[in-house]
Amino acid sequence: NIQTKGIQILILDEFDKSLELGFQEEMSFIIGSIPSIKQRILTSATDSREIPEFLGLTDPLKINFLTGEPTESLAVQYVESEDKDKLDTLFRLLCFHGSRSSVIFCNHRDAVERTSAMLSDKGIVNVFYHGAMEQQERDSALCKFRNGTSDTLVTTDLASRGLDIPNIRYIIHYHLPNNEETFTHRNGRTARMDASGTAVFILGPEEKLPGYLDVVPEKLELPEQTVVPEKPKWSTLFIAAGKKDKVNKVDIVGFLGNKGELKKEDIGLIEVKDFFSFVAVRKSKVGRTLMAIKNEKIKNKKVKIDIAK
Repeated sequence: NIQTKGIQILILDEFDKSLELGFQEEMSFIIGSIPSIKQRILTSATDSREIPEFLGLTDPLKINFLTGEPTESLAVQYVESEDKDKLDTLFRLLCFHGSRSSVIFCNHRDAVERTSAMLSDKGIVNVFYHGAMEQQERDSALCKFRNGTSDTLVTTDLASRGLDIPNIRYIIHYHLPNNEETFTHRNGRTARMDASGTAVFILGPEEKLPGYLDVVPEKLELPEQTVVPEKPKWSTLFIAAGKKDKVNKVDIVGFLGNKGELKKEDIGLIEVKDFFSFVAVRKSKVGRTLMAIKNEKIKNKKVKIDIAK
């Protein structure tokens, strides 16, 4: 429960997506429950929706941070696939890109898992992410992508909004976006904060580039010879303790340094959730570390520690 008295500013982030998902009744209830609101702020990455009446905005001020032009640091390319399946073309494209971070967008959950499994069979380390996964599974997948355990993320459009993952080099539209809004959100994962990025369409035999593109994409020719990208040098450990157990990042670094005999440079990104944590460890040190910390306690408590699934 929260006290609503005195709340004067209400921010509805991604309000267009909330409407799309059917949360109009919930948003209306929130607004009706806070009569003291003096300012309402709605945020959206696109400018495609009328403002609903229940928001109570009669003459809203619109602030547009969208330039209307593609980001100069975002390049757009396309590659043609002879097969409708496009999996072989995707594999060759990833080999061509090497060990640069890539997000692959599919339109359906089953396609995400099928694509991920195919890439794994061909030796490309990847993780997948979609809405049918348990929250811990989703947290694990995103953590592995952020910390360098995997350079490749296969996902639905669930990952096109709200994820803070820096330094994504390639956005691969394995399945074409359903509309311009989806295209914009997907590409928003790369070319951020002055960094450069590339969006790549994979076109099947009967597919064409979307008509809403206002740039002429570069056609990419892939070499026939492929070299599987180098495997990532990091692995992710799962620790069954988190904020609710009074465990923080300093505790984890100290534990792995003292009990796990790791140097600071062998420990990567640490993410502490409420009931569990993830920590990146150099892959070459994982086996020895797990042996060293077996039966050891963190914060005077023995917890499960293993390679994250």
